[in-house]
Amino acid sequence: MNCIIIDDEPLAREELHSMLQEISGPTVIGSFSHTLAAEKFFSEHKADLVFLDIQMPKTTGLEFVEKIPKSSLVIFTTAYPQYALESYELDAIDYLLKPFNNERLQKAVDKAQHYSDLLAANKENSLERSTSEFLIIKSEKKFYKVNFADIRYIEGLKDYVLIHTISQKIIAAMNLKTIHQKIPLPCFIRVSKSYIVNSDHIISFDSYSISLDDTELPIGEIYRENFLKTFTNGLL
Repeated sequence: MNCIIIDDEPLAREELHSMLQEISGPTVIGSFSHTLAAEKFFSEHKADLVFLDIQMPKTTGLEFVEKIPKSSLVIFTTAYPQYALESYELDAIDYLLKPFNNERLQKAVDKAQHYSDLLAANKENSLERSTSEFLIIKSEKKFYKVNFADIRYIEGLKDYVLIHTISQKIIAAMNLKTIHQKIPLPCFIRVSKSYIVNSDHIISFDSYSISLDDTELPIGEIYRENFLKTFTNGLL
């Protein structure tokens, strides 16, 4: 896995480059102090993974992420925690809050590699059929039955959705809006631009996040009122 670093702080770029050399992870093929240089790089090259700072002059990381090719995964690196929710709604793989250590960096890189492997292995996956109780997903010339009751949550990732079930993860080529329309059960609630949650699997929640066993998902601002009203009023 190849990666590039975009950060306007020279010391931050050098430190991240050094940390990536110390851990098991991607090879750094570019390091840029501003987004214009990175944009030029993308016109001629490809990168599997982008480490992207948020607070930069002229164009912020949150603005530039829209110009990054869909084939590249993004990990935000920033000293500002208030952008975490927005970053996940932009299909970011992870959000590293400076200063972070090698262990946290390794965890983010492993997550990116895992998602990259899933996408590479499942590009032909598609939703073939839906009923009142299950979905049929086609993958590698086989058809898989996915019971709605087994789905914990569904994650939007680029042009795909990643269905997290109790026992496995399955990718299908479609967006969150489309798959939400295929699921007839009211227990599936859209909680952000990137996530649909099966409320039957919710362990706890507050105004900003939802916990499902060992997974914590953010609640998007525009979805918060509907989620809290629906869930706390006992309508599900």
